[in-house]
Amino acid sequence: YTDTSRPNHLAQEVVDNSVDEALAGHARSIDVTVHDDGSVTVTDDGRGMPVDIHPEEGIPGVELILTRLHAGGKFNKTESGNAYRFSGGLHGVGVSVTNALSTRLEVEIKRGGGVHRIAFAGGTPVEPLQRIGDIGPRTTGTAVRILPDARYFDSPRVNLAQLTHLLRSKAVLMPGLLVELEIDGEEKKSWCYQNGMADYLAEMMPGQPVAPIFVGEKFVTAENGFAVGEGATWALAWFEEGGGKPESYVNLIPTLDGGTHEAGLRDGIFTALKNFIDHHALLPKGVKLTADDAFGRASFLLSARVLDPSFQGQTKERLNSRDAVQLVSRMVRDPFELWLNEHVDYGKKLAELAIKAAQARARAAQKVEKRKSSGVAVLPGKLSDCESED
Repeated sequence: YTDTSRPNHLAQEVVDNSVDEALAGHARSIDVTVHDDGSVTVTDDGRGMPVDIHPEEGIPGVELILTRLHAGGKFNKTESGNAYRFSGGLHGVGVSVTNALSTRLEVEIKRGGGVHRIAFAGGTPVEPLQRIGDIGPRTTGTAVRILPDARYFDSPRVNLAQLTHLLRSKAVLMPGLLVELEIDGEEKKSWCYQNGMADYLAEMMPGQPVAPIFVGEKFVTAENGFAVGEGATWALAWFEEGGGKPESYVNLIPTLDGGTHEAGLRDGIFTALKNFIDHHALLPKGVKLTADDAFGRASFLLSARVLDPSFQGQTKERLNSRDAVQLVSRMVRDPFELWLNEHVDYGKKLAELAIKAAQARARAAQKVEKRKSSGVAVLPGKLSDCESED
């Protein structure tokens, strides 16, 4: 269920819950502190975890969330009023795993005019939920402090570089969200992007792009096979020599191994560029374009919103949802085609890049063919020439 080299994924589960509060429009800031003893505190100003007693289970809501699997409030996706229509959490497993793999987990909740506190050890409640103070009715939020259990990890400390990258990316993808990171003994870092993706991609770029960054977003507004609110936000740049490392996210969860939403982006960009090339008759005779030719030199940032995403594995590094290909492709294609026709000169530069790539590919393929056909004997179809010279 988790990556056992470092406890980063444990902290990420807690951060994701705070981000889901921000996605649902309730939180405006997330503050993460890494303490000297290796513990991590994540604080947000969302609605605060529920503290009332659950009618069927007879225990407080917060205890249910942290100790039972599949007890998330994120299941009923179809109600348009559901606070968590687009969330990273799917099965209510995440934060209970964090609790199970921590020697200690403390939660402080500000909600309903009171400050409440509960503590767990190894996933079992050791201090029951208590109201420890009063607070103004408008002040709400949750603070979770976790101390990962060293028995389960190669190194019990979180990887700070990875944590920093994760938090910064959350700020990029949620314009206006203030994300802060404090490491004991160092100065506080904070990020808040108003026009997130373009600024972030510009910082990450290896050099000067061939055309200005193409930024856009499009979401479904009326039911047309996809749910209202699904869609994507993106930023793309093309380079002569090939771009930096692409990054993609689904419901703000980093998908390090890509997946179907990236395939949709490639497909949409390729279709639009091909239409542009055909419309302006730019393709030389005998050259065939593939998606790789159009996309091989691009660096991109993609954030997809999918109603019911299915991932590979609990660490969610690859998106498997089939519909995401169509969804993202459809969202990207028209805006990109429009952009190309509004910036014809840049469109022609991108077309030239793609055509060059296709020609280079064709030349490389010819070389291989030549080498194969120079063999003495003609082999039957199902056998192929030996590659070795030995």
